[in-house]
Amino acid sequence: MNPILIDFPNQFTTERLLIRAPLPGEGKVVYESILSSINELKEWFSLFAQNEHSEQSIEEILREEHVKFIKREYLRFLIFDKETEQFIGLSGLYKPDWEIRKFEIGYWIDTRMSGKGYMTEAVQGITNFAFTELKARRLEIRCDTLNYKSKAIPERLGFQLEGTLRCNDLSADKSQVRDTHIYALVK
Repeated sequence: MNPILIDFPNQFTTERLLIRAPLPGEGKVVYESILSSINELKEWFSLFAQNEHSEQSIEEILREEHVKFIKREYLRFLIFDKETEQFIGLSGLYKPDWEIRKFEIGYWIDTRMSGKGYMTEAVQGITNFAFTELKARRLEIRCDTLNYKSKAIPERLGFQLEGTLRCNDLSADKSQVRDTHIYALVK
């Protein structure tokens, strides 16, 4: 079956969060979040955070991701506080394999919102969404072995550390060879 024919909601909620596909016009709020979080983002994201962006370039990226969501190629989610509607961060289901029903979860949070359990709640919500709505069989989270905040999330949520890919990636600034943990949860 062509994945574009798979129907599922483009948004859902958790106790405190609204999690949904990006919409045109949201580049400004995401851009402002990137600016406030750039130092932390630069430490872990090579392609995205190492390049300078503008509000317009972020808007273009979000519109492209909106189309990819519809085409089921890449399921980006924006995370908002349900009550205040404040933007919290981004997550998503990447590298979808619709035959196996396997996805990789990635995420980042606005530094100003860090430490409040929002990203753990969001990843739990996305995990539930993937298993319930998408009939996922396998979810993966990959992170740098030195990114303690990032790897705490799959550990809290019961993902199993399946292995460590040694010397498989470069640090975001390309100055060091790094290792990557692979966590997984299977149905």
